[in-house]
Amino acid sequence: MLNDIYNKRIIELAGNIPRLGRLPDPHASATAHSKLCGSTVKVDLKMDGPVVTDFAHDVKACALGQASSSIMASHVVGSTASELRELRETVRKMLKENGSPPQGKWADIALLEPVRDYKARHASTLLTFDAVVDAIGQIEARAKQPASA
Repeated sequence: MLNDIYNKRIIELAGNIPRLGRLPDPHASATAHSKLCGSTVKVDLKMDGPVVTDFAHDVKACALGQASSSIMASHVVGSTASELRELRETVRKMLKENGSPPQGKWADIALLEPVRDYKARHASTLLTFDAVVDAIGQIEARAKQPASA
C-alpha cells in the first residue's frame, strides 16, 4: 500500500532537504528527469580528485525523490566517485532486483526499500543518484582531456 512508502520518516526527509540551491562555480552540473512523473533533480558538484568537496541541488520532485535527495545531500561530501557509483548500483538493485539496501552512512536508504513494489516510483527515487554519477563522469572526462595551449 502507498502508505508504506510515504511513511513519517520519508516525509521528514522530504521536508528537510539539506544543501538546497546551486553552487556558484561547480566543476559540473547534471540534471536527471523522470518522464513518467515529471520529477527533476539538478545537482552541482565540486571534487578534489576522486572526492566530493561540495554539493548543492535543486529538487523538483515527489516526496520519494525529495527523500532520496535529502539522504544524498546529507552524506555526499567526502564520498568518493567509486563509492557513489557503487551506491547508485546498490539502490538500483534494491529497487529492481530485490537487492539489499546499502549499509554504513547510507543506511537511511533502506527507508526507500518499500518503493520496490511500485515500479512507477523507481525513476523519481533514483534521480539524485543518476545526476550525481553523471556529474562525476563529466568531471572525470574533463580531467582526462589534455590542457589546451
